[in-house]
Amino acid sequence: MANKGPSYGLSREVQSKIDKKYDQELEDRLTEWIIAQCGDKVGRPDTGKTGWQNWLKDGCVLCELINSLSCGNKPVKKIQTSSMAFKQMEQISQFLNAAEKYGITKTDMFQTVDLWEGKDLAAVQRTLMALGSLAVTREDGTYRGDPNWFHKKASENRRDFSEDQLNEGKSVIGLQMGTNKGASQAGMTGYGRPRQILNP
Repeated sequence: MANKGPSYGLSREVQSKIDKKYDQELEDRLTEWIIAQCGDKVGRPDTGKTGWQNWLKDGCVLCELINSLSCGNKPVKKIQTSSMAFKQMEQISQFLNAAEKYGITKTDMFQTVDLWEGKDLAAVQRTLMALGSLAVTREDGTYRGDPNWFHKKASENRRDFSEDQLNEGKSVIGLQMGTNKGASQAGMTGYGRPRQILNP
């Protein structure tokens, strides 16, 4: 956790809430996917949250992952292991840039410090889940692993209607507004008229 002292008060409460979002089962699933996707060359992390962070911290595994999802040109040209902090953070940001070009939205992205300092590893899990979902949805042959590990994203189902079809739809009463089928005023009397009682 990068040479930080203990946090107190509100900072400690906030960090504890962030830490509770971390999912150990999801970590196992993501680890299996990364190894299936990249091969045995990426190794396997030590057990536990800190082991997982240290496995991903230098950015090499993440860059291998995004390169394995790309057919043709590799988005990260040079992957090198380094013990220098700024080199590791640079590789993490190269992964994030490549993931954004791949199609991950900004809201699904983690910040470099979330991983490198271990501030929010749940955000790292969310980014990798979004990346896996996008890879499964694309069906371009680059995804390796069990497709049931991730949800498929919804794809567009565009419909083109002609002017005649659009005009026909204007005359139909939508069911949200109710229906006029079967309704009639037969047998109803006008409001305010007294009931007719005739003596025999």
